[in-house]
Amino acid sequence: MVRDKTLGSKIFDVTLICILIAIAITCILPLWYTLALSFSTKSAAAAGQVVLWPVGFNFNSYAQLLNDGQFFQSFWISIKRVALGAALNFIIVPLMAYPLSKTTRDFKFRNFLMWTLIFTMLFNGGLIPLYLTIKNLGLMNSIWSLVLVGGAQTIVFNIILTINFFRNLPKSLEEAALVDGAGPWYILFKLYIPLSVPVLATITLFSIVYHWNEFLYGLIFMTREEFYPVQTYIQQMTVAVDPSSMTEEQYKRMSELSNRTLDAAKLFIAMVPVLVVYPFLQRFFIHGITLGSVKE
Repeated sequence: MVRDKTLGSKIFDVTLICILIAIAITCILPLWYTLALSFSTKSAAAAGQVVLWPVGFNFNSYAQLLNDGQFFQSFWISIKRVALGAALNFIIVPLMAYPLSKTTRDFKFRNFLMWTLIFTMLFNGGLIPLYLTIKNLGLMNSIWSLVLVGGAQTIVFNIILTINFFRNLPKSLEEAALVDGAGPWYILFKLYIPLSVPVLATITLFSIVYHWNEFLYGLIFMTREEFYPVQTYIQQMTVAVDPSSMTEEQYKRMSELSNRTLDAAKLFIAMVPVLVVYPFLQRFFIHGITLGSVKE
């Protein structure tokens, strides 16, 4: 019986490992295919000859994206946007989630404010009122239009996630702090936030991914190309190319590209920052909610 149990346990472990490897391969293959396609020739991409390896290996797609100063300027604008958006999200979310995680007995305006937040998440005035508001505030061609509008649309969801996380923290910890004379600010910054690293890392990652990938507001609020974030710049370059303004070298390079190879390069470049940031935040997801907070 012991041998059968050990053998069954080994079979289960091997089967589980095989399933996890298969899932990992299904996640990696699309990324690998996109990379291989971006390094392939126009004819090979159009004929569907690219599978797992580049056909006619070349850097034409990346040269088209990288060989101009405007791309790097747009890239820098996106980096600033991500930094400001993530910082704003990191500051506002805990400050709003902490009082809203209390009961109405502790915070009587809790239900009113909560329903107000949910209403803003479900309903909005549309693009035209939003555009007029940003214009009247003088935020056209400003990075703050991208940070504030994008942040306002994602922050409510992050607040709800953080509220639920705060509610799952042991009440005995806060009660003990209150008995010792701690106030709400001390409890938030010395107790709740240190225990909330997993959820704060998660909402920060959500914010980074959103601000990096979003391109529509760059088209709406930016009237000049030099203010475009990188996703807006890449999108405009692929759909609004003007052949009359190209040099002979640029025209030759574009003739060697297809929408498939250029789009593949665009997608891969867009994934790189998130792929770089994720490993640093992923390690926080596996920690327990109250790891190290209660000692026996």
